[in-house]
Amino acid sequence: MKNLVVLTGAGISAESGIKTFRDMGGLWEEYDVMEVASPQAWESNPELVMRFYNERRKKLLEASPNKGHKGLVELEKYFDLHIVTQNVDDLHERAGSKNILHLHGELKKARSTIDPNLVYDIDGWELKLGDTCEKGSQLRPHIVWFGEAVPAIAEAASICERADIFVVIGTSLNVYPAAGLLDYAPKGIPIFLIDPNDVHTSYKNVSFIKEKAGTGVQKLIDILKEKFIND
Repeated sequence: MKNLVVLTGAGISAESGIKTFRDMGGLWEEYDVMEVASPQAWESNPELVMRFYNERRKKLLEASPNKGHKGLVELEKYFDLHIVTQNVDDLHERAGSKNILHLHGELKKARSTIDPNLVYDIDGWELKLGDTCEKGSQLRPHIVWFGEAVPAIAEAASICERADIFVVIGTSLNVYPAAGLLDYAPKGIPIFLIDPNDVHTSYKNVSFIKEKAGTGVQKLIDILKEKFIND
């Protein structure tokens, strides 16, 4: 069974009503990123940071996986599929995908401010000042903020090194280190890029599917079945 690695970004969740960050009308037009998603923001105004992520969490609880998420589950019948996602939502999990690595953290989890190994599920949508870990320190969103290291990047690179087929869905390939993961894929393997917008890349062997995730993943399934399953 071939290894299929899928890198997903905000575009795959947009059809579920989860706002993207960089597109027109996205969250970064409403918020200054450094005021809600940085260690400096947490230090200077933790109430605003908490409110921002509580709002995101509340919206996530109202959302459901879309055809893009569900289509990737179907591909698990034919491939050893691993998803590396830049998204902090849990829509891949709720759709039924099994192998998911979150690069930038998880919105429905909190972690200790003194011991990053202490991570907890959030019950409901609200995390409050005064919520503490077992060591008594304040809990913070389990999110990789701007300016912080990405702890899962080494594991992600290892997954990409084993790819026989690489798929990119709904990401501009502008956010590093995630955008550099394609560099770890074996040379010459087929790459598919699903996005309704123009995505400029220097990589070769790229097949563009200029669609939103829902319809794009269905086209991808047809292509992969024809090329790799039905031969």
